[in-house]
Amino acid sequence: MLKTSLQTLKSLPIVTKQQPPRFTKNSFVMEAQSEKVYAYYNHTDSCKFSRWTARESFEFMHARPWQEVVDFYSKSVNGRLSLLELFGTQAHDVHGDDKIEEVSNETALLEGVSNVDKSGRWARVTFKIVLSYHGGSFDGWQKQPGLNTVQGLVEKSLGIFVDEKKAQQLKEKSKPLEGCASVAGRTDKGVSALQQVCSFYTWRKDVKPHEIEDAINDVAPGKVRVVSVSEVSRAFHPNFSAKWRHYLYIFPLNDGENREEIEGEGDIENFSSHENCEKQRNECGELSSEENVENSIISDEDEDEDELEGAKKPRSFSVCRVNQLLQQLEGKLLSYKNFARDTKALRNVGPPTECYFYHARATETSLPCPDHGKEIKVMCVELVANRFLRKMVRVLVATVVREAAAGAQEDALLKLMDATCRRATAPPAPPDGLCLVNVGYTEFDRRNCLIP
Repeated sequence: MLKTSLQTLKSLPIVTKQQPPRFTKNSFVMEAQSEKVYAYYNHTDSCKFSRWTARESFEFMHARPWQEVVDFYSKSVNGRLSLLELFGTQAHDVHGDDKIEEVSNETALLEGVSNVDKSGRWARVTFKIVLSYHGGSFDGWQKQPGLNTVQGLVEKSLGIFVDEKKAQQLKEKSKPLEGCASVAGRTDKGVSALQQVCSFYTWRKDVKPHEIEDAINDVAPGKVRVVSVSEVSRAFHPNFSAKWRHYLYIFPLNDGENREEIEGEGDIENFSSHENCEKQRNECGELSSEENVENSIISDEDEDEDELEGAKKPRSFSVCRVNQLLQQLEGKLLSYKNFARDTKALRNVGPPTECYFYHARATETSLPCPDHGKEIKVMCVELVANRFLRKMVRVLVATVVREAAAGAQEDALLKLMDATCRRATAPPAPPDGLCLVNVGYTEFDRRNCLIP
């Protein structure tokens, strides 16, 4: 009977208890990413059909001979070329010794106590270091593990000037013997600088400015060069004491037969014709009578995108139009949150997104190339403001080129300030063309600008 019962049990169907599905944090992220759908920003102006999409703008900005610009900045960092050769005799020498001395005098006004009365935290010695470095040789300014950064190189070279107390603290924490350098503004990977300002302090009294200069210059010759080192007040801070930052963006134009065709088109770009602005604007008016479609970024199956691709978009722009668009930003305190990247679009906490532009101009010139015996046409964009957000300059340059090509109105950039999201602006321009010219600690003087 027992044998019969066992046979009966074996013949019964096996019912397993199904476990409820387990959701992890990664599964939710993967599901959210799979359902993420991008859409073009729906511009409502009359030039919406002639405006480049994000992908088109990205390809237009990158398909250029950037190596010539990178080489020019490399020679400028090493002192073999100057920005004066780029702009001719009309530009002022913003790298002369008189400018450096002017900055030093301003920082001297921050002196809270005399050298005799210094005690406590005021007894430490602070040095202002003006650096010039080639962005293509580094992974940006900010020190990051495993990356070759300017800050990491500078702080490593300053380790020999650290006082004994600080050196002992670093040893107890098993940290390398390095100094601590504060900077006026962090630059991204690939961005060069001609007069970046940083500071370093120590309680040692025997450190001389020329010793700091030699230590930094010996670490990476040809990639980093010290412009000047001076002792300043304890109250000086390269970032918080600065009153303005000066950037220059070099955008290469036609490169003759060495230039690659953009998107397989053989159209030659006309960058200087003012009549092209009116022509583009008229084309925008004709296209505006077509059916209203919404711009889309990635959706290949969207019918609206096919209509956008079918529309003939301009492949040229006018430098004079870029200059007109940029001048609308001068003398205004505006929120540039839509022109920033890698930051929160709506900042309820943290620093504000408002920036004040002192100077915003563009001009066409030629890039000196003594090695090749020829010059390359470039557009230079000069921007001076009290502060800049992350990747703001590169986004602004790409957006103003896009708007100029579309034949937008002169207040196009101002209208983008009120856009509902950052997709209204173009992707960042390549970092190869960007350079931090200098940082100012006196009141802004327009006579020191490169483009009048």
